[in-house]
Amino acid sequence: MSEQGALRVRLGRLVREAAKFGAVGGLGLLVNLLVFNLVRHTTELPVVRASVLATVVAIAFNYVGFRYFTYRDRDKSRRTRELTLFLLFSVVGLVIENGVLYTATYGFGWDTPLQSNVFKFLGTAIATLFRFWSYRTWVFQALPSPDADADAGGTERGTADGADGAPAVSRLGR
Repeated sequence: MSEQGALRVRLGRLVREAAKFGAVGGLGLLVNLLVFNLVRHTTELPVVRASVLATVVAIAFNYVGFRYFTYRDRDKSRRTRELTLFLLFSVVGLVIENGVLYTATYGFGWDTPLQSNVFKFLGTAIATLFRFWSYRTWVFQALPSPDADADAGGTERGTADGADGAPAVSRLGR
């Protein structure tokens, strides 16, 4: 396959992955915003605490969607590692998402329901870029493609880039 053809294939895979990630993330966003507004309007929790609670519910929802839909073809051999990294990167995303809301609410006094939803959405959008990169790079790692075996020619390297370019896990560890 030509270099241009290989690039086209990789780009196509990345676009499909981003679409699946977006579908799960979009549903997760709905869960996040619904829980946020439900908690905000039915309890006395402060806005950022309501947002953190909603984000945690969405993280749990998203893990199931990512593992069993978006990244179902990725390595499943090290679930403890996967879940630990997912939670670590999700917490970083939670801090990004709710940091934006915190700054808007307590830094600028923008605390109306509309303003809170706008800044929650903005924070989620920024955190989503980080999550997409970190999940595909570190959490849901690609399995080595069969072509990588042939290309590696039995070298002692032990790892290969997956079909989408994400780092693959070592075969020696399985």
